[in-house]
Amino acid sequence: MGAAVMTTIDTVIEPEREPELIEGFRRMTEGRQPEGLIRSELLRGQGGAWRIQTTWRDREALLALRASGETPAALALLDRLGAQHSHTVHTVERSIEV
Repeated sequence: MGAAVMTTIDTVIEPEREPELIEGFRRMTEGRQPEGLIRSELLRGQGGAWRIQTTWRDREALLALRASGETPAALALLDRLGAQHSHTVHTVERSIEV
């Protein structure tokens, strides 16, 4: 098993669409979760900026989800909102939980 990875998806949402994003994230996180998902968070920034950051057990778990052929839930949510987004994958080199 490799190091954990974190995906980040950044977008800007118009204020009138924010309730749809929040509700969509809530529904997305209520159901069955993909194998290897550790944590996912919806973060509000300034000026309509939003981020969905998700931590995966390892890169293999993320690749397995992508290989399934299904659009990842967070990307599907943003697509339904018509929101442009960018995403990156980061290897978790060090972390702390207190």
